[in-house]
This record gives sequence, structure tokens and C-alpha cells, in this order.
Amino acid sequence: MNNRLKFKQITQMQQTCILCTSHHGGDLGLCAPCLADLPWHSAAQCPQCALISNGGLCGGCLSAPPHFDAAKATFTYNYPLDGLLQHYKYNANLNLARTFASLWIDYQHGLSTTSRPIDLIIPMPMHEKRLTERGFNQALEIAKQISSAFSIPLDYTACQRIKYTPSQAGLKLKERIDNIRGAFLCHRPLHNLNIAVIDDVMTTGASLNELAKTLKQAGAARVECWVMARTLPK
Repeated sequence: MNNRLKFKQITQMQQTCILCTSHHGGDLGLCAPCLADLPWHSAAQCPQCALISNGGLCGGCLSAPPHFDAAKATFTYNYPLDGLLQHYKYNANLNLARTFASLWIDYQHGLSTTSRPIDLIIPMPMHEKRLTERGFNQALEIAKQISSAFSIPLDYTACQRIKYTPSQAGLKLKERIDNIRGAFLCHRPLHNLNIAVIDDVMTTGASLNELAKTLKQAGAARVECWVMARTLPK
């Protein structure tokens, strides 16, 4: 694989691999060797926060349980997946939403799971100012694909991000928690619903935890975090 990522737009007619530029990209724009080299999040992990563990609850979730009940990640946030997600997020390459969603669906279908049936999918809300700046909500575009594949209702208006916050990138955990506190508001009752929140990357989980708290205050029975990638502590 080339040392530098060579991104290309994915179209139905274009079969070039978006990573190595071979002509065997297939339907999703990734050739078999590049797919195999992606940082799959396959190690034994905590079922609640998806950090690497012995397969049981990690010490952090035991000592300070988050408001969400489970987390599922398909990739570890490492090269070259990190570059692909950034390219999708900051360059509006919307075709990558189908690629990420398809990889997530295929991978999670291949895993044994004890998850309860999901009643509703909610993408991570984006503040209207940030939405205007970026032009699209990357979580929503992926959520549309997963909702359709699983025939699970999608609601992107149930919750709103009412607090415009600085980027969480570069902030320590306590700063992230303070930054995101009170950022969400639910507009509908969610009594006894099992909800899957979809986002692109789970770093510390502060945003997802705050949203899960808000969803449970609105009556949700269970909240799972379905993310494309999980950042691991260094």
C-alpha cells in the first residue's frame, strides 16, 4: 500500500480502490488487501464502552458506569481508517457514508451479540451552526444506510444539540465533559424504547454519554452506541 493515502471519489462506475488506487476496488471502493489491512476492532473488549479488556466490563465502567449500556465499534481509530473518516467528515465525500455503513453492517452481522432489539436509531445531533459550516451531518448519512439495512426507524429530529461547543479534539476528559454538559435536548417522549445512537468516532465517549443521559431522561430504556471507530488510550 502507498505510504500516502490517495483518496478518490467513489461512484458506481468507478472501481478504483480509494486507498491504493488499484483497479479492484469493488462495489465499496476498497480492494481485498486494503480491506484486510484496515484496523478492525477485533480484540476482546468491554461490552459497555468498547475499550480493550478481557471481554468483561472494564475497570472504568465498573467504577463509574456510563449512561449508555453498550458500545459497538467496527474499527480502531488508526491509520488508514482515521484518514478515510477525516476525508469523509471534512471534505464532504458523502459516497463514503455507504462504504462505512456497509462495512459496519457486515462486520457486526458476523459477531455474536446479546443486544436487545433496537426500536429507534438516532444519529448524533449536530448544532445548526456547525451543520451550516460543514454542510451535512456525517452521523446522519451513515445512520440512513444502517436504518434502511436493518429496517429500524430513524429519527433525526427527536433530539437537538442546543449548545454550540468548541471542538472536543485536543481536550482532556474533564474538559470534554464540561464542554458537552447540557448540550442536548429531546423533543419527544422515548418511553421504554431501546435506542441505538450512531456516530463516526468514539474518543472518550463524553458526547455519547451526555446524549445517552438526555435520552434516558426522556424515558429511553436502553441506549447503545454504534460507532464506526473507537479511539484507544495511548
